[in-house]
Amino acid sequence: MIVSASYRTDVPAFYGAWFLGRLRSGLCRVANPYGGPDYHVSLTPEAVDGFVFWTRNAKPFLPALAETAARGFAFLVQYTITGYPRALEPSVVRPDEAVALVEQLARRYGRRAVVWRYDPVFLTSLTPPDWHLRRFAELASMLRGATDEVVLSFAHIYAKTRTNSDRAARRHGFTWSDPDPETKSALLGELAAVAREHGLRPTLCSQPELLTDAIEPAACIDAARLSDLAGRPIKARAKGNRPGCLCAESRDIGAYHTCPQGCVYCYAVSSRGAAKRFLSAHDAAAESLAGRKIS
Repeated sequence: MIVSASYRTDVPAFYGAWFLGRLRSGLCRVANPYGGPDYHVSLTPEAVDGFVFWTRNAKPFLPALAETAARGFAFLVQYTITGYPRALEPSVVRPDEAVALVEQLARRYGRRAVVWRYDPVFLTSLTPPDWHLRRFAELASMLRGATDEVVLSFAHIYAKTRTNSDRAARRHGFTWSDPDPETKSALLGELAAVAREHGLRPTLCSQPELLTDAIEPAACIDAARLSDLAGRPIKARAKGNRPGCLCAESRDIGAYHTCPQGCVYCYAVSSRGAAKRFLSAHDAAAESLAGRKIS
């Protein structure tokens, strides 16, 4: 079994103590985000083939990664770095700090252990296509040699995304758009070409309608990459979460609406204020990240 921690929230940035407690206990409970009862996920070496961590800031999690490795678990880190203006990303770490952390992880665990995510591509009057091309090229140059893949995608405009983006646009005086597929594919093709110039394999996350010869589909929960890191075969069937998703089957142990970073395009959080309140009251000793104890 592959364990994901977590595409629902930034566990490494905010919930590392909780993760370490669960890892040491060998068990966690997960609040079912679709209704129904909570369920157990075993975190023992016998049950876990590897971990996939998702983050924008691995610094608080470095001790947890060291212990995870010391316990013999393979892992990879899906590391998002976009460098957007503060109106869009009010509290993420600066790009240079994030790049330095990716380089640190690559030195310690190998560049196969880190995948860069320029995700999502969000078009606004602050970040038009030319801005993305410049920023992406800067980041690709900085990350050259520290990783071998960059995952791209355009923002999915869910209801909460639209609400939060509209609110931020009014507050900060920008406009945003969800362009047509042709515009998206053209920009993705240009970004993919830049990636290849810097030794990066460009992949596209869960948007099959935007695929072209310039870019191939991503498998973010990547059993083949984890196999390389573990030094043994890890077999897991493909079981994507959305159309076009090539991820291997996994169990995610995070919880929605718990990341307080406040990125306006985020699909996983309805209210930054509520997420901040959740974090301030979070019980790191709870069996579930969502905080519920079940008898």
